[in-house]
Amino acid sequence: MNPSAPRSLAEVLRDEMVARDRIKAVLRDGPKTIPEIAEAIAAPSREVTLWVMAMCRYGDLTEVPKSRADEYFRYSLLP
Repeated sequence: MNPSAPRSLAEVLRDEMVARDRIKAVLRDGPKTIPEIAEAIAAPSREVTLWVMAMCRYGDLTEVPKSRADEYFRYSLLP
């Protein structure tokens, strides 16, 4: 398998529970963008996007309002 090739959706979803804990740990320091989260947990942004969207849906995270339209959304933990 090519190490630079994207992983299958099944593989990404299989790692979701571990990723959730790592993302929560990173966000304890304050809101972050998906690229910042991806860098902090050493995971591809495309995978972090799936995990963050799921966490928003589950009620673990929320989007922080943006001041400019061209900024990345920041995400923070919900209590």
